[in-house]
Amino acid sequence: MASSSSTHMIPYSSSSTFDSHSRWSWDVFLSFRVKDTRRSFTDHLYSALIRCNIKTFRDDEGLRKGEEISPELLQAIEESTIAVVVFSKNYADSKWCLEELVKIINCKEEREQKVIPIFYHVDPSEVRNQREIYKEAFTRHEENADEEKRGKIRRWKTAMREAGKLAGYDVKVDSYESEIIHDIIKEIRGTIPMVLDVNENIVGMDSRLERLISALHIQSNDDVCIVGVCGLGGIGKTTIITALYNRISNQFQSTSFLTNVREKSAKDSGLLELQQQLLDDTLGVRGQLTLKNIHEGVKVIKDRLSSKKVLVFLDDIDNRRELEHLVGKHSWFGHGTLQLFCSYAFKQHLPGKGYKDLSTRVVRYADGLPLSLKVLGSLLFGKGVKDWKSELKKLQEVPNMEITNVLKISYDGLDHTQKMIFLDIACFFNGGHVEIVTQVLDGSGFKAKSGINALVDRCLITISTDKKIEMHDSLTQMAKEIVYKECPNEPGERSRLWKHEDVCRVLTINTLLMTRLRVLVVDNNQVKLYEDFAFPSHDDKSHLGWLFFSISTIKFSWKQSCISPFERQQHKTTLGRKLVP
Repeated sequence: MASSSSTHMIPYSSSSTFDSHSRWSWDVFLSFRVKDTRRSFTDHLYSALIRCNIKTFRDDEGLRKGEEISPELLQAIEESTIAVVVFSKNYADSKWCLEELVKIINCKEEREQKVIPIFYHVDPSEVRNQREIYKEAFTRHEENADEEKRGKIRRWKTAMREAGKLAGYDVKVDSYESEIIHDIIKEIRGTIPMVLDVNENIVGMDSRLERLISALHIQSNDDVCIVGVCGLGGIGKTTIITALYNRISNQFQSTSFLTNVREKSAKDSGLLELQQQLLDDTLGVRGQLTLKNIHEGVKVIKDRLSSKKVLVFLDDIDNRRELEHLVGKHSWFGHGTLQLFCSYAFKQHLPGKGYKDLSTRVVRYADGLPLSLKVLGSLLFGKGVKDWKSELKKLQEVPNMEITNVLKISYDGLDHTQKMIFLDIACFFNGGHVEIVTQVLDGSGFKAKSGINALVDRCLITISTDKKIEMHDSLTQMAKEIVYKECPNEPGERSRLWKHEDVCRVLTINTLLMTRLRVLVVDNNQVKLYEDFAFPSHDDKSHLGWLFFSISTIKFSWKQSCISPFERQQHKTTLGRKLVP
């Protein structure tokens, strides 16, 4: 979950003009030497482009027949927004590659086509100045060449010289190719106009577009925002979000525009089809991933999109269920949680070889919290696989103190009652139904509803649509660490017990130490009590609130009139006590 998440509802009453972009048949034309990179770098680049829904022309010599470049190939170059030229060792050996290059440079000058050179295992100066292997290639072309061919060669050299001067990407033998491809995709996405049809003759939209863009916090790396545009039917809500899509879509790794959500979700399989489209659009997996049901869809969306900076539009929604199954919560999405973690753990955008699964485990542990990702990435940087596994095991038991100390600032700002409620929820009631938890806490003398609302306001807990209390894993660990530090060496002196071994020790060995105990959890199948077991008596007036267990099976020194039952469930017990004024 992002460290700063937000949801905005923007009322809407009218719309505005937005300039449309000229159309091209292709987003990208790939020029490359088939024998050099067809099954390696270029194939990986092409796959990444397709996954990002970037319409890419790639010819595998299907149109390279005869002595002259085919009209179809020339037309594809002319109708491409961007030309990507992969200069490799044998690029200059191919007359078709060289003819493509001449056409590309002409289009750059005459049609303002963007050209991105990639120098694959060759030095840019070799291309620019036709030295070494490129010089050798041109020497072979010049052998027995007549005047007409010499004129062609001069044009080839000029085009190559111009291309060699352009800013591009230098892929060396020891380069991380996946990282370079990531940067190329990012540049291309920032160039291509992602355009949907929108009415250009409506006035008054620009100011509202700017308001929407401001609410989205696009430049923030930590925010995950959900913005709603609401208003009467027919006033232009679809128009403005279409214009917004055209304005900002190129700033995201991938996008999805889901139309007619209300109508489609009314069908039996409608929500599943919308989930499938969302994943196809954002992951580029059309035909490769098939969802079986909407529950699997929710899981895949959460797992696969939490590490991507995505832009998702839902047009025409009128039901909470549609939101819950398509975009859920802020924590489903991220600006790139895996990428953020890797930038600290590996000093690059992707996990190192052999670390992908481990990196995914760390990201899941952090649950999208940027602070956790940065701290853990720095902690694991430069360490081996064994050290990673050891640290992960340790994190499951003891939270990282740097993260805990920052999160504890919010806890320290609570009053005494709010702190007690926070610790009870973290240790026992995370995931519990809010009404049942409120009833239990009220039985301890708290004004639970007020306290729970205060925790929600401070973003320490959330209440789901099905009324379940949810707390971030990092906050849960921090709370348990606070209780543990009440008395690290003696569980019986702590206010709350939840670990089986601690409960066993206290109930079977040293019950006399239970003077501070507020709540403990007992598993009836695991904790075996002696026949003469009884809770110790105290001078103060006390009562015992209990859950999930037959009270008659345990002996107490308190009067039965002081015991308050709440709810039963087989095999589990939660025991609590309080001081009565």
